[in-house]
Amino acid sequence: MKQILFIRHAKSSWEYDVNDIDRPLNSRGLNDANLMSNHFKSYKIRPDMVFSSPANRALTTCKIFLKTLNIDQNRLVIDTNLYDFGGQMVMDFIKSVDDTHSCIMIFGHNHAFTTLVNELGDQFIGNLPTCGLAKIDFDTDQWSKINKGHTDILLFPKELKS
Repeated sequence: MKQILFIRHAKSSWEYDVNDIDRPLNSRGLNDANLMSNHFKSYKIRPDMVFSSPANRALTTCKIFLKTLNIDQNRLVIDTNLYDFGGQMVMDFIKSVDDTHSCIMIFGHNHAFTTLVNELGDQFIGNLPTCGLAKIDFDTDQWSKINKGHTDILLFPKELKS
């Protein structure tokens, strides 16, 4: 079985005059990343590898999860193919993952992640919100053969706020 954890970057700031790839998280984004990673810790899911877009907002979200989940930074690979907003580059990336990895965690962007969660999972979502998490399980042992899977977890920050 293969498992993918899609995590969209947390809320970013538009107040700085920087390139898109360099936009930082805002305070809500930092809070949501901490809230989500602390909640997700209770699931006791340990990815074999973690992959992130090089965008500041995605990588910062990723590093918060790594720290909270106590995942060694040696399991992190930053890949420019994950700085994708349509989904095809992310899908190509997933299909090229080494088959020795059963569970991967990916940090990236919309609309790519909403599109892929809907294409690969069996539960439709209108939008994967910032810092939203989706876990999809696949009944295959080869990444190149993933197709329709089972949406096992959908977790959104607003669900954790009272």
